[in-house]
Amino acid sequence: MPRAMLVYNPAAGRYPSWLLTERAAKVLEVGGWQIEMKKTQSGRQITALARKAAAESLDAFIVVGGDGSLNRAVAGLVGTQTALGVLPAGTSNVWAQELGLPGLTWTRLMALEESARRIAHAQVWQADVGLCNHKPFLLWAGVGLDAFVVHHIEPRTQLEKRFAVAHYAASAALNATAWHGMQLRVRTDGEIANGHFLLAVVSNIHLYAGGYAELSPHALLDDGTMDLWLFEGSSLEDIVQLVWELWSGRHLHSDRVHRLPFRQAVLESDSPLYIQTDGEPLKGSGHVKIEVRPRAMRVLVPEDTPRNLFRDPPRVAVGDLQ
Repeated sequence: MPRAMLVYNPAAGRYPSWLLTERAAKVLEVGGWQIEMKKTQSGRQITALARKAAAESLDAFIVVGGDGSLNRAVAGLVGTQTALGVLPAGTSNVWAQELGLPGLTWTRLMALEESARRIAHAQVWQADVGLCNHKPFLLWAGVGLDAFVVHHIEPRTQLEKRFAVAHYAASAALNATAWHGMQLRVRTDGEIANGHFLLAVVSNIHLYAGGYAELSPHALLDDGTMDLWLFEGSSLEDIVQLVWELWSGRHLHSDRVHRLPFRQAVLESDSPLYIQTDGEPLKGSGHVKIEVRPRAMRVLVPEDTPRNLFRDPPRVAVGDLQ
């Protein structure tokens, strides 16, 4: 019987997920799992519990939360044999969207149970992990406009999280008027790029911007590479154009947008850069080094996903875990 630690923060996210977590745990148990439930109070505690789960050789560490909580879990699980799973209940659930798991909303209060049924019969895949100045991430690492916004809106109150999309959009629009881009020197495996950019974002997955944009349509989670996207610009008009191109998919053909696949990248600026990893603010630096650790993370993936995510077959089915 596979064993998992299921963690949740009663005060996190937009919805009272703590009322529904126990029901989701029972779904997992009916599906053949042995579940140990743990409450958390902070992201740091999530990392500590993830390390504990790995040290105890648990088969999985399942987070009831969003992308920020997953980021904290990755720090404790990377390089171990314990797989990361998610029951989406956070402010942002882009990883869950990538996997096709339903997010918790006021009109879909059974979503955690639905996701639990799919996770109970998931497969274990191996995914690449990025290191941004030694900080692990699973989804993205960005400098520039997105990180600038993240640094100015986090942490958010519970009320703000309940209106997450509207609040983020309003904050982004307000902060965009003060953002004029950054001068960057960029080196990847075999390429050099210098210029003035609004945004530089590394993506390991397809989706971006809360799941509203498909940034990297051909991304694979286990190919040992990630995409670095550079968006040129310096004005509010350029920002509006950037948003339009992202949401419409026209960035793929824009001569002001550059895609650099890489295994190792260095971004440098004469001024400290705003940095975000998986939507969480990271201490700024004028030197940002990003490395790809191939297949360094086990993840629980439902049998059916909206898009192809992996190149190689899964390592094992959950039912085969001991």
